[in-house]
Amino acid sequence: MMYQAPYKDMQLLVEQAYRQQGLDELAALEGFDLELANAVIEEAAKFASGVMAPLNSVGDTQGCRFQDGRVSTPEGWRQAYQQFAESGWIGLALPESFGGQGLPKYMAQPVNEIWLSANLAFVMFQALAQGGSEILLKFANESLKNRYLSKIVSGEWTVAMALTESNAGSDFGLLSTKAIPQDDGTYKIKGQKIFITYGDHDLTDNIAHLVLARTPDAPAGSRGISLFLVPKYRVNSNGEVGDFNDVRCTGIEHKMGLHGSPTCSISYGDHDHCVGELVGELNQGLMAMFVLMNEARLSCGLQGVALGELGYQSALEYAKERTQGTNAHGEKVNIIEHADVKRMLLEMRSETFALRALGYQIAAQIDRAESTHEKAVSSRIALLTPIFKAFATERANYMAGQVVQVFGGMGFVEETGVAQIMRDVRITTIYEGTTGIQARDLLMRKVRGDQGEALRSLLDEIDELAKTLTEERHLADMVMQTRDAVATIRQLLDRVLLEKREDLTLLHGISVPFLEAMGTLCCAWQLLNVISEASKHEVTDALYHQNVISTAQFYGAFRLPQVMALLKTVQSDALGFTTYDFNA
Repeated sequence: MMYQAPYKDMQLLVEQAYRQQGLDELAALEGFDLELANAVIEEAAKFASGVMAPLNSVGDTQGCRFQDGRVSTPEGWRQAYQQFAESGWIGLALPESFGGQGLPKYMAQPVNEIWLSANLAFVMFQALAQGGSEILLKFANESLKNRYLSKIVSGEWTVAMALTESNAGSDFGLLSTKAIPQDDGTYKIKGQKIFITYGDHDLTDNIAHLVLARTPDAPAGSRGISLFLVPKYRVNSNGEVGDFNDVRCTGIEHKMGLHGSPTCSISYGDHDHCVGELVGELNQGLMAMFVLMNEARLSCGLQGVALGELGYQSALEYAKERTQGTNAHGEKVNIIEHADVKRMLLEMRSETFALRALGYQIAAQIDRAESTHEKAVSSRIALLTPIFKAFATERANYMAGQVVQVFGGMGFVEETGVAQIMRDVRITTIYEGTTGIQARDLLMRKVRGDQGEALRSLLDEIDELAKTLTEERHLADMVMQTRDAVATIRQLLDRVLLEKREDLTLLHGISVPFLEAMGTLCCAWQLLNVISEASKHEVTDALYHQNVISTAQFYGAFRLPQVMALLKTVQSDALGFTTYDFNA
């Protein structure tokens, strides 16, 4: 099972996002054109297939080891990391002033997808480096920036995000890790954190932990949380590495998947003085950490796309080779000739393609927002982020099951490698905010927060696009369904979603079906968008173009009809969980 980057899809969707978001008109992105984007994608694909992909199964079978307080990564990990860092990939989208390449998000997105498909467990440090650097750039003082950023960007040091505690998962208000002020302006950190990705390892000599903690006089709850930079080895004012900072790994998790990525429990200051430095303002830690969390949520959604693509490629290759059953003429055929196998393959293909398109559009919108500071663009990003994170990962889990189904019994055994996809993808709906948390964020903050303004704008755009395709007979049913879904959501906005209620139980209960409906609709929107854009240009690859149309037609027939069923649930007041007694 060897992954190959889907060049045609990536180049098509990168170019579409680039032009539709007007990035070619932004002075800040002058020089970062499509020619450069294609060159970067090709180089990333070579590195992924040559270095990262061969280690994917190694990481799965060997896993990480914890012995005598030290974490060892799988065979080949350290050498691959050094190659990754020396090639400049860690600083791909980070500022040139600190040693990065300064590439825009729209270029980094397909590159990240390639890495995630090739070896998700290995490359998880990348999103942490990206998000951690953005936090320091936005909130840290000049001393912290100068001492840490160039080391992180070069890959000499890695970043760990230390949020979760055993009694505090998604509820940050329960965090109890202490930060005690010292006379020299630093803080003494004391506490324990769990579920820390790459919290300890043997890839680099130092690790910069971003730790949420509470000072003695901090307000209760989430309002009293501050963010601290806590290195494994102390870093003095000149940037020199000194003594051990009593940041100790106490164990690693034995997980369902992602065996090659160490998930650590860390103790801060349990045996000796542990020094931390404040990042940003006191009691504003969550504001800073959300920068990293938003980066991680977009990365998470992309993980869904990446594993969906990996699964599709594996299933397609197997279906073309596996002989089983006969056709109408009694001839032995490969299973790809069977209609139900085609259905499963097209379901993977259409959804992965559409979600990739959505992810690339969000990346290009981030580039636009950073250059223009347009409120409407920022609102669109905020609206789409929970949809992309939750829906892409939920569908990737479903697709992983379909991959195993295509393989049949051979998918249930380890030798084919597809069981790893199913294990690895399961966490994506959980970490960086579960599907339920994303759905609640979408409905309660993003829709009700602005009284539906951003959602109405999105619905208007989808409807206008569908209108332009009304005369396309081969898409007539899909266009009609799309417009019907838009009209129904508009009605639900006032009748249900924005309705003033003292008891929000019903709204919380329908938030996931609403997110699923929006995710499905957004996929249809992106498929129609690709076809609409293609109609404006001369078709150079007729077969590829026809396959894109067929993909959209399939989605319109097999997936889009589910939107109305989900919206039926959204408008229902007869939800059993409001009356069912679980204590009976």
